Amino acid sequence: MSAPETEAGLYDRAHMQKVLETALLVAPEPLSLNTLKTLFAEDISGQLINSLLEEIQQSWHGRGVELIKLASGWRFRARLEMQPYLERLNPEKPPRYSRAVMETLAIVAYKQPVTRGDIEEIRGVTVSSQIIQTLKERGWLDVIGHKEVPGRPELLGTTRQFLDDLGLASLSTLPPLQELGNLILPEADAAQS
Repeated sequence: MSAPETEAGLYDRAHMQKVLETALLVAPEPLSLNTLKTLFAEDISGQLINSLLEEIQQSWHGRGVELIKLASGWRFRARLEMQPYLERLNPEKPPRYSRAVMETLAIVAYKQPVTRGDIEEIRGVTVSSQIIQTLKERGWLDVIGHKEVPGRPELLGTTRQFLDDLGLASLSTLPPLQELGNLILPEADAAQS
């Protein structure tokens, strides 16, 4: 029996935390609970893994890096207050999106599933196929079905990548629409009331 294992065959909690922490620090993508469970030879419960992850979260409290739970799993990331310093290392400008792209994304995020026609009705203007394509290429939108009406238009929804990129665990953690200001045109809000 190796040193980090107890007589019951289960790993020592401190060793398990070290294994989880190491895997999460070197992983390029978030790691799901099932993926994290495969790190151990024993059958470890998801409840135990979650408990260990919460302990790791606490041990990193107050540091420049934090462990967060996203839609697709757990990952370490730099705290938001560290972002200005990190931007100096890589002065590339993030891609800028037009108001039309951002409005379209907001409509899909808050009203999904929606068709292109639904988006056009809310925005009050035609939605370019290039806008939808840009959001699909970014990995933020995907076709999640087809509406059961003549023509069977695509139903659009956001992806796990969208949630991960925004640092969200689920759509329920999106900020209330009122906090975002006037992202959707006022005429569209009036039409919805």
